[in-house]
Amino acid sequence: MNDQIHSEGSGHEHGELGDAEYAEFMELAAQEGFDPEEIEGALGEAGHGPLPVLAVVGRPNVGKSTLVNRIIGRREAVVQDKPGVTRDRVSYEAEWAGRRFKVVDTGGWEQDVLGLDASVAAQAEYAIETADAVVFVVDSTVGATDTDEAVVKLLRRAGKPVVLCANKVDGQSGEADAAALWSLGLGEPHPVSSLHGRGTGDMLDAVLEALPDAPAQKFGTALGGPRRIALIGRPNVGKSSLLNKVAGEDRVVVNELAGTTRDPVDELINLGGVTWKFIDTAGIRRRVHLQEGADYYASLRTAAAVEKAEVAVVLIDSSESISVQDQRIITMAVEAGRAIVVAFNKWDTLDEERRYYLEREIETELAQIAWAPRVNVSAVTGRHMEKLVPAIETALEGWETRVPTGRLNAFLGEIVASNPHPIRGGKQPRILFGTQAGTKPPRFVLFASGFLEHGYRRFVERRLREEFGFEGTPIHISVRVREKRGRNK
Repeated sequence: MNDQIHSEGSGHEHGELGDAEYAEFMELAAQEGFDPEEIEGALGEAGHGPLPVLAVVGRPNVGKSTLVNRIIGRREAVVQDKPGVTRDRVSYEAEWAGRRFKVVDTGGWEQDVLGLDASVAAQAEYAIETADAVVFVVDSTVGATDTDEAVVKLLRRAGKPVVLCANKVDGQSGEADAAALWSLGLGEPHPVSSLHGRGTGDMLDAVLEALPDAPAQKFGTALGGPRRIALIGRPNVGKSSLLNKVAGEDRVVVNELAGTTRDPVDELINLGGVTWKFIDTAGIRRRVHLQEGADYYASLRTAAAVEKAEVAVVLIDSSESISVQDQRIITMAVEAGRAIVVAFNKWDTLDEERRYYLEREIETELAQIAWAPRVNVSAVTGRHMEKLVPAIETALEGWETRVPTGRLNAFLGEIVASNPHPIRGGKQPRILFGTQAGTKPPRFVLFASGFLEHGYRRFVERRLREEFGFEGTPIHISVRVREKRGRNK
């Protein structure tokens, strides 16, 4: 294996390590006293492809968020009887029986102006769009309603595997109510009490059968077809205008009523002689009395678009202060592990004073993505649109880059020698060796003699970027600590 950073595949039997590289790595691990099974587990965990996605759908107040909290094992999804509760996040990572997957919570937000059926359908449609399987939650104490029947039709059209959850079955007496839901035609209803946990294990076993395995990492190979770009940003930053400008025509029509219609989502657009697939998240506009709902739909739709994309182009209105909502959207893209480009729109409207303050805001508010390529554009005039494609290509290159294990360990050796970890409690933890277990985004596993502090991990990430680039991509670093018994084996 040559000693260059590359993004072209070799052997796939051991994740992204070729046979010779894998053998060399395992020998190194054995010398340092690591258990081979522990090494395999660490590589497998870090080297998986994108996690399969499970959408939890159903009408309001059937217990969806309670069920999501039960699945993920912690109280994170917002649970309140009051409709219109806004959320910062709509997707969470979960694990059951040793398999990991993502859960998308569609909550129970009820948009009275649209009518119950329309709001439930809009939420379900956004979530189902990117899901690999669906849990459809029905309140067994109420039975199947007209709204439930409408969601069933939606699920049938989508053709995704469905697990039917008959919720609020708190004892034997509720089993008959659950059995009545066979009438929905979705197969066996799983009687569950998401509040008390009754029956959730059996239901999750059924979920694992419906979900595909996390796909093996196809390092350096695209999935086929045009590269997928999500255009994301808070409402009214100019996403539709930007998409129309790069397309050279009015492709997107925006309805001012939030959540009622779906614009064409995937647009094939030729830029710089290359065809790209733009996954548009425009079409969510605020009206004062719908503000909470519009924000919620925007979050849900943004999460769906990001899951489908390879690159997230985050659009920010440069004429306004960088908002908490801008930062939340960026965090969503980073946590999803997508390549990122930041586009500052309405640049042509800025005076010198605003430019000065914007630069200060970028330094403080966007420090977490200082590595992302930045373009200053105007969707109205078309200013600097030609810079968008090179920025996207740079981010994709960083996202797919892999450092060979030999070169990585030489680099880690230099770090440990020149900048050792601070001594804590009389001990000095040390990075022993490491490997890059995956790409898209780059995922590293470091094996150490002791716990590495967060600040030192940040230092290692900064040095990795200085040495190898990784422009435009988040980097995931996990650390495995050698157990004391390892030396005595």
